[in-house]
Amino acid sequence: MTSPSKRLSAETSPYLLQHAQNPVDWYPWGDEAFARAKQDDKPILLSVGYSACHWCHVMAHESFEDQATAELMNRHFVNIKVDREERPDVDAVYMAAVQALTGAGGWPMTVVMTPEGKPFFGGTYFPPEDRQGQPSFKRVLQALAQAWQQQREEVLSSAENLTQHLDAQSQLPVASGQLTKDLLDKTLARLSQNFDPQHGGFGGAPKFPPHSILKFLLKRPEKSARAMVELTLQKLAAGGIFDQLGGGFARYSVDERWLVPHFEKMLYDNAQLTRRYLEAYQLTGQEPYKRVAEDTLEWLKREMLDASGGFYSSLDADSTGEEGKFYLWQEAEFDTLLAKDAPLAKTFYGISAAGNFEGSNILYVPQAPLAVAENFALSLEELETKLGKIRQILFSAREKRSKPDLDDKILCSWNGLALAAFADAGRILQRRDYLEIALKNAQFIRRELYQNGRLQHSYKAGKAKIDGLLEDYAYYGLGLLALYRASFDSQWLMLALSLAQRIVTDFADPGGSGFFSTAKDAEALVIRPKDYFDAALPSGNGAAAELLLWLARYTGKQAWDDLAAEAIKPLQDSLSQHPNGFGTVLSGLELHLSAPREIAVFGDPDKEDTQALIQELNSQVLPHTVVALAQNADDPLVAHLPFLQNRDLINGQATAYVCEGNSCQLPVTTAWELRAQLEQYG
Repeated sequence: MTSPSKRLSAETSPYLLQHAQNPVDWYPWGDEAFARAKQDDKPILLSVGYSACHWCHVMAHESFEDQATAELMNRHFVNIKVDREERPDVDAVYMAAVQALTGAGGWPMTVVMTPEGKPFFGGTYFPPEDRQGQPSFKRVLQALAQAWQQQREEVLSSAENLTQHLDAQSQLPVASGQLTKDLLDKTLARLSQNFDPQHGGFGGAPKFPPHSILKFLLKRPEKSARAMVELTLQKLAAGGIFDQLGGGFARYSVDERWLVPHFEKMLYDNAQLTRRYLEAYQLTGQEPYKRVAEDTLEWLKREMLDASGGFYSSLDADSTGEEGKFYLWQEAEFDTLLAKDAPLAKTFYGISAAGNFEGSNILYVPQAPLAVAENFALSLEELETKLGKIRQILFSAREKRSKPDLDDKILCSWNGLALAAFADAGRILQRRDYLEIALKNAQFIRRELYQNGRLQHSYKAGKAKIDGLLEDYAYYGLGLLALYRASFDSQWLMLALSLAQRIVTDFADPGGSGFFSTAKDAEALVIRPKDYFDAALPSGNGAAAELLLWLARYTGKQAWDDLAAEAIKPLQDSLSQHPNGFGTVLSGLELHLSAPREIAVFGDPDKEDTQALIQELNSQVLPHTVVALAQNADDPLVAHLPFLQNRDLINGQATAYVCEGNSCQLPVTTAWELRAQLEQYG
């Protein structure tokens, strides 16, 4: 028999490798484990987590490294360990089971199921001993083993009923009726009711950055929508959830005011938040938004970017076995490192002898910089100069500490989000270095994760694995659109079109109700999941609909617009009643309902007159607008995009054509004329 360590040692996931030496007889997800369960007539114990998860580490140390616990697991179960980031499809199916059974979910996740994969028990963290009314993991294992041996018919019936419930829950009826702007108005009213007017964001603790809702609100014209976004972004940037020294955001805050983070840093959070700060900067021109975006981009570039061009997945919450240790400070450290500047730094970052987290200090910004400047008789410019020096001293000192572990697998979908962030940054900030990072990332994914017209989900150590999921095609496709908008290199738009076609053929529900998370020829799970709700990641259905809507605008493919609308229609009641979970779908709905807006530019992108038009476009906020560039009427791209057809340069000069709905303005050849038209455009 293959030894436990040998099985997981052959995997590439850092999370699975962390468990390779456990005494538990772990299997990776696959046919071998299910065949063994059927052969031995044992239930399967599925344990799901991820590398940066603090409580996953805790349960591993307490239970999976414990000989007595491992002996129980090995005797009574076939044990499977899954990295939820590598297999979000598996995670989604069984997380739905845990939520159905317990009303809650999270990681580490423990599910027990039949050899056919049908779940009958689920939970999250279990302590090693009975604690505060919660049974120990060993007690749970013994009870489950006894139930399997002595109450088999009840267990199998429960598993069958739960599986049928999950299957029904994952399907939405095909909806009729029209999508209208009234739905968007109702949604905004509901979001206003749910908004935290003191700290920003929605709801109470624990509090997650509302990426997708902020994206939706940033496109709305109402002042109330803008106010919700700005307060949230300002409070996030001032909180301990933002790394005040190194840039980047932690995954969530355990309190309602963004002070105490759960210290892990995820690629997907930072990619999405970067775009929100860039969009806020473009809308308002306020430098603090730009600074947060650049600090986060620099962190991604410094710590998360592989030499190949791919982005790593996450940084752990723990360092040297302690949660958050890398980021915490004692007051005495400020006195030693900063000398005469220590009082200023302690005031600015809220440092005290008592601390704000278990006797230590999390850096945050408790008051406005202007108030600090006035308190120390400084101008804002002088304060910023001093803070720059202080940050560098503190950052250099922190770099000498033991760093959190890095999960260095590269995920296609998450990289698509990062691709969009760097492409937007290159365009909005006019930073060629950011655009080059986006370009290299797109090339990496196409080279290493795109094979025979199909994407792979995960890459590490030169190996691509796991068939691409809906999120891979949708996020990468949207990232490619952002790259095309920033570079006007048509190869990226054409690749996005290929990915969209694959979504239509391989993921669309033939019954007309949205998109499955897995391709039609993918590994068959106990149910074929659909992803409607935003969590930390955009929903697969929402992202796919948004990609198809954008590309329908580019190409005139009405069937793609219709398909996206059919994915949104069944969610109308949920959108108005529970909008917080549907920001991505709402953004798609708003795009679907908006008047078509098109800007066609003709000219040589290397020439000054064309660049002047492009720079003018890049300086403008242009929601719901497709922009394309062709060198001339003979450009091959013209055949694919109807709004480029029957147009060309005028008198040999770079020319822009601005259209909305079924009406076009006169073509223009100068940036000031284009600006005047765009001001009317709204």
